[in-house]
Amino acid sequence: MTYIRLAILDDHKLVRKGFCLILNNIPDFNVLLETDNEEEIVELVKNDCPDILLLDISMPDSNGLELIPKLLKINKDLKIIMLTMHKEGEYIIKAVKNGACSYLLKDVEPDELEEAIRTVYDKNKYFSPFISELLIDNISKPKEIGKISEREKEILQYVAQGLSTKLIAEKLNISTRTVEAHRMKIMKKVKASNSAELIKKAIQHKLIN
Repeated sequence: MTYIRLAILDDHKLVRKGFCLILNNIPDFNVLLETDNEEEIVELVKNDCPDILLLDISMPDSNGLELIPKLLKINKDLKIIMLTMHKEGEYIIKAVKNGACSYLLKDVEPDELEEAIRTVYDKNKYFSPFISELLIDNISKPKEIGKISEREKEILQYVAQGLSTKLIAEKLNISTRTVEAHRMKIMKKVKASNSAELIKKAIQHKLIN
């Protein structure tokens, strides 16, 4: 019999034990390790990589989302299923971006947990309809941003037109330093890291024509 080898990293002992009981009762499932210790999981992945890791987000000394790329760097064949109580869209998106193959809530039914594990083991992704809906809603809906002043909207419009800081300063009769200060504030408010992203988000939020 080919076993699906599993590991669980979660900070709640009762949760780990409960999932272990469910999973070890499935004939071809084998839980190699259940722990709340990140280093134990790192060592397991280095030396005896499980097929699938069930990973929580909130850990005593670490964040499960940040741990995903670290573990995948150690062994790219590891499949990670997030198993958490967090249902916020930003967590789901970050988990997927970081390399998770599935995202489940801890109140998942045993049958769905088994289905997710088998789907991921077969090198596919698994998301329940509920999680998929949260993911789509979060991607399609623009995030709330800070209040943009009329002056900042003026500057945004000129930035979108491709005007330099110097030209914007001349048009508004202000210093280039003031233009840059406004620009930095706007980028912070819309959570943009560069001009292209700034313009894209400004359009999304209908701040410019």
